[in-house]
Amino acid sequence: MPAHDTLDLVIRNADVVTASDRFQCDIGVRDGRIAVLGHDLPRGAREVDATGLLALPGGVDGHCHLDQPMPDGLRMADDFFTGTRAAVCGGTTTVIPFAAQEKGGSLQAAVDDYHRRAEGRAVADYGFHLIVADPTPKVLREELPALIRRGYTSFKVYMTYDDLKLSDREMLSVLEVAKENGALVMVHAENADCISWLTDKLIGEGRIAPRFHGLARPAAVEREATHRAITFAELVDVPILIVHVSGQEAIEQIRWAQGRGLRILAETCPQYLYLTADDMGLSGDHGYEGAKCVCSPPPRDFENQAAVWRALAGGVFSVFSSDHAPFNYDDPAGKQPGGERPSFDHIPNGVPGIETRLPLLFDGIARGKLTLHQFVALTSYRPARLYGLYPRKGTIAVGADADIVLWDPARKVRIANAELHHAVDYTPYEGIEVTGWPVHCFSRGEMLVEGGRYLEPLAGRGRFLAAGVPVMD
Repeated sequence: MPAHDTLDLVIRNADVVTASDRFQCDIGVRDGRIAVLGHDLPRGAREVDATGLLALPGGVDGHCHLDQPMPDGLRMADDFFTGTRAAVCGGTTTVIPFAAQEKGGSLQAAVDDYHRRAEGRAVADYGFHLIVADPTPKVLREELPALIRRGYTSFKVYMTYDDLKLSDREMLSVLEVAKENGALVMVHAENADCISWLTDKLIGEGRIAPRFHGLARPAAVEREATHRAITFAELVDVPILIVHVSGQEAIEQIRWAQGRGLRILAETCPQYLYLTADDMGLSGDHGYEGAKCVCSPPPRDFENQAAVWRALAGGVFSVFSSDHAPFNYDDPAGKQPGGERPSFDHIPNGVPGIETRLPLLFDGIARGKLTLHQFVALTSYRPARLYGLYPRKGTIAVGADADIVLWDPARKVRIANAELHHAVDYTPYEGIEVTGWPVHCFSRGEMLVEGGRYLEPLAGRGRFLAAGVPVMD
């Protein structure tokens, strides 16, 4: 090999696993991309021995929240630096958080603000989803189509939360823009009026502890909204992605739609595999600690956990995301707003999980709940395709970015917040033991984590990724 073709990095003896293949080889990297896969490659400027480890594509977390503007004095604990630092330590090399439109504001202003928040901070590569909260005629006819053409090809809409929810007619209008412009709509499916009615009833009865959050958002309100979102997609004839699906009832609606040939995609998250209503104190009054597990939809029960695992293995879900929502527990800008312990309806929704997403799902391999190929498909390959980043991201192949994570499949780790790298003061998965952990993490050929130790790469090295056309297969 000529001197000018010297490889920057060679990963030796790699046991490579993609969504469809598994093979042994050396991986040669040049200029941040995979240049060659082969045997007995010439020596590189840097050499790493992967003997005994699995070489997987870097994770793509297609649903996380970082430094998102919040109302009423609330603040997310993680910005783009601490959030992406935690991501790479957990084996995720690409994140896609949300540029959220405010009511009365423009989408473009939200995107401009989000770029300011990310630039100079992100360690990992990143893209943006949009959140459409105010679909005015100008947004629908001008702003949204223009942003889609510029690489913002996915956006989220809400069927709940007063400051975000869209009417049924607005939902249909947004879906029509997605169809006309080749974009993907992500849907938070819960019935707002049912939740409001149940919340008022519970508070009127003095039932305000965190554990009542789950009773205000039972599976029926997710089931109904999921079915309604499916109906909208059918009317407009456009694919949608139902996000953070929590259990059996919504899964049944999605499976029914998929069985009819409708292009309904689905996502779930770690909280629906590992947390239950009991973690909010539902089986007894555990006090305010249950606020740590308040998220929407809420965790269900062990039967629903099992249903989510089965649906992951059975192909109902396309992606597995963290829905990282980093609010500190002991914080007047977090889970105790204003320094108070309010009724459940005023607790900021969401749990942290950007670093623990992949190990929690990988543990399912050791327990026989899914295969290595399914793991890669759910956490890297499928989100890269859905969000227009494939084949640059999501696989190990010549020409792809050298986002490679070396995993020790036998390493047992007991999750402890003290060992994590986010800026949140707790993890809801404290004390859970998992089998399998990422030990070395490379982003575009640069080692960011070595032997589990974060190497302090330059803040701001992460690059913005303009998305291509979503592949919704």
